[in-house]
Amino acid sequence: MSQLMLVTGGAGFIGSHVVRWLIERGQRVRVLDNLSSGRREMLGPALDSVELVVGDLCDERVVAQAVAETDAIFHLAAMVSVAESVERPQAAYHTNVIGTVTLLEAARAAGVRRIVQASTCAVYGNTSQLPAREDSRPDPLSPYAATKLAAEQAGRLYTQLYGMQVTALRFFNVYGPRQDPASPYAAAIPRFAEAMRAGRQPTIFGDGLQTRDFVYVGDIVQALWAASQAPGAAGEVLNVGRGAECSVVDLVRTIGELLAIDVDPIFLPAREGEVRRSQADASRLAELTGFRAATDLRTGLALTLAGGAAV
Repeated sequence: MSQLMLVTGGAGFIGSHVVRWLIERGQRVRVLDNLSSGRREMLGPALDSVELVVGDLCDERVVAQAVAETDAIFHLAAMVSVAESVERPQAAYHTNVIGTVTLLEAARAAGVRRIVQASTCAVYGNTSQLPAREDSRPDPLSPYAATKLAAEQAGRLYTQLYGMQVTALRFFNVYGPRQDPASPYAAAIPRFAEAMRAGRQPTIFGDGLQTRDFVYVGDIVQALWAASQAPGAAGEVLNVGRGAECSVVDLVRTIGELLAIDVDPIFLPAREGEVRRSQADASRLAELTGFRAATDLRTGLALTLAGGAAV
């Protein structure tokens, strides 16, 4: 049966994939986005089928309008750049913490119980326990990570105090089609690919031996849906990753192989707030929802470079 789903940040990279997936499966979708980084064109053909509410996550009136009569919420709106959060910490706290609480309170008032919110592996910082488990001690190294941890705690409190069903998914490093390389805070994969295609040397911050657990956006979409449907996920914080480490130099090498371009990277000093190693233990997500990320890195990169559909 068709339901009304709200996707905050639905005109952004991950959000637009979620929206398209929901529309293709017959759901009714409302999007809340201030279009500061998201764009209408990211929604593609789905734009004609969604109700787009343009406004700020911290505006109580706009958020109340957005949550009205919805059956579930996928909360993806956020300041997502570590570097930007270091430059603008107050803005990060305003959007990621106050915005999340504004949404939770509006959902409580409207009787919307089911919310799946995006969190991040950055909350672990430089943990000595790898792969990182949800019960690993958090050690945020940036305002971005600290605000996402605070937003998780708010969701858990709303579950405990008000009988809501809030699940936080700690995304590891998400990549896929339509990720913007033009932003000064762009993710590594689109920046590397754009540089190589233009005949430039890709820039690596640090020595390149830092590792990440790269997870394809199509897997993220399905993890969000699985979490929204699993009763046992309410109140939980769950990792979403493949459970595989890849160094940044190996990532650059793989992208070059797929593009048939051999270019040596440029190395610059490491950026503040960046973690050294990252790897997920996603067994708890599989246990509670039955979902495991299935797209290996080389396959996902090939799909991304070809600009294909995510799901």
